[in-house]
Amino acid sequence: MEVFRKYFSEQQLQAMEASGPNWGVNVHTVGHHIHPAGKLYPDPRHPSSHSFNWKEGRELKEFQIVYIANGQGTYENRDTGEMQVEAGTIMLHFPGFWHRYKPSRAQGWEEFWVGFDGHYAEYLMQQDCFDPRQPLINLGFNLEFMQVFLRLIDTVRHEGVAHRQISSCLVIQLLGLVYASALMKDRTQLHKEQVVHAIRLQMHRDWSKKLDMTAVAAEHNVSYEWFRKAFKKVAGVSPNQYHQNLKLEKTTQMLRETSMTVAEIAYTAGYESEFYFSRIFKKKTGLSPNEYRLKNK
Repeated sequence: MEVFRKYFSEQQLQAMEASGPNWGVNVHTVGHHIHPAGKLYPDPRHPSSHSFNWKEGRELKEFQIVYIANGQGTYENRDTGEMQVEAGTIMLHFPGFWHRYKPSRAQGWEEFWVGFDGHYAEYLMQQDCFDPRQPLINLGFNLEFMQVFLRLIDTVRHEGVAHRQISSCLVIQLLGLVYASALMKDRTQLHKEQVVHAIRLQMHRDWSKKLDMTAVAAEHNVSYEWFRKAFKKVAGVSPNQYHQNLKLEKTTQMLRETSMTVAEIAYTAGYESEFYFSRIFKKKTGLSPNEYRLKNK
């Protein structure tokens, strides 16, 4: 999955505020970044409102959910002292609370984030399990959480119809999933589920690539036969079928929510040609891509 970041300026936020109904959760920023080992953090492309250095830390004006998908690092605020951050950790940032965090120089990390405010967001963040004195929540590899986060990024990226209201709903979904994880933080997952969820996360990140499932299994230190059986038991379909379904889901979303041509969508999704994509799409849906787009306008 490609990296992405979006920061709305004050002028943009005010314009969106005036353009339609306010659902109580306003997205200020959303993004996905892979920070390599050995590089200064954060990178200099952050705007001044969100940038910081380790010595000074920062305070934000909005709430943030930061999810570390891979790698490890360190987090600190005035109440916690330094805390270790592992892959699968949620960091919650609260308005006006000083904090700082960084990936380890040896590993770097992969992060997803969303910043938001609003009257309903404030109500939700007052729940007991959302506490600035306990800002780290071990979510692990949660497929549903990743699906919602990736949908949020796509929604902000394409700015389709009602994208502001859809983004609000997706942030609320994320908070609900974090809330559930916080209530069940002592739960342990079976090894089989951990491996399958990790690979599903990889599929969602690399949905447009051609994946060699034997190589994917080897990357996670399991045999392909074990992986194939475990995946089907947990996910209900084979790994290859899951990956194809994911491609279909992504391309149908692009047909509904963007003005990209069919050829552009085929290229983005990693198909070898527009003709091949159209043939596969019609076989799965009964409609050509153009017919699907017309029907779902």
